[in-house]
Amino acid sequence: MFQREMTKRGRGKNYHSSVYAFSSKIRCGHCGSWYGSKVWHSNSQYRKTIWQCNHKFDGDERCDTPHLCDEGIQRLFLSVANKLLVNKDEVIANCREMMDLLFNTTELEAEQATLLEETQLISDMVQQTIYENAHIALDQTEYQKRYDGLTQRFETAKQHLETVMAELDRMQTQRADIEAFLESFEALPDTLTEFKLENWLSLVDCATVYSLDDIRFTFKHGQEVQA
Repeated sequence: MFQREMTKRGRGKNYHSSVYAFSSKIRCGHCGSWYGSKVWHSNSQYRKTIWQCNHKFDGDERCDTPHLCDEGIQRLFLSVANKLLVNKDEVIANCREMMDLLFNTTELEAEQATLLEETQLISDMVQQTIYENAHIALDQTEYQKRYDGLTQRFETAKQHLETVMAELDRMQTQRADIEAFLESFEALPDTLTEFKLENWLSLVDCATVYSLDDIRFTFKHGQEVQA
């Protein structure tokens, strides 16, 4: 998952900037916008990167969510990750059970196969109708009625097929994400003492900031843990 996340974000494996690592990972609990990085005292020895809601000062109603610093985010991550690791075996078992229940694609795959056959059959019927009209003197009113009926059937089946395929893709992607999360999570020690970029990217979906005392981390398997 770490390598996939790095690729998605368009950076090389050795890119460790917090501006990259925390982008689109911290959400404002007030307005739902992402936090962005701001630099304080950029030209002095007190230079510091902080994170705050990108729309904190937009419009008449300003977000009252607090800003965070890099070190604070890292400490919070270690705290919630260690809370999750206390019940490591239970988390892993629950994830595997959830995947079996939520991501069983047997019925959808069977429906997809049926719809593929149906669309192919209707397509063949349309082509046969066109061929007959070109080679046999048919009543054009009846021909058009038959042709329109078949093309409508094809479009209906095609749309249904596209819906099924999209749902299959969504389920398979989510399952792959959780399997990748589990692979990373299982490899962790019983306690994390140091912030590592690969752990942050592999485990965390996002953190939502409501107040300094209420920051909730959503992990990639769906569980939310309050810092």
